[in-house]
Amino acid sequence: MKTNIQTQKETKTNVAQETSKFALNIGIVMAALVGIWGLACLIGGLMSGGFGGAIQGYVSAVTGM
Repeated sequence: MKTNIQTQKETKTNVAQETSKFALNIGIVMAALVGIWGLACLIGGLMSGGFGGAIQGYVSAVTGM
């Protein structure tokens, strides 16, 4: 005959630390999404205007000419 024994274990968690980890992970995910979106826009710009057009557009945006 087998007897099941149920034990209880108390675990203490630091809520502030867990919240900080969660917020940091959300920030990392959002930064990755922004980086992927920026890369997609750069590739789209290179596809539509070519490398020379991208450089010309960058120089004109920086100098205002």
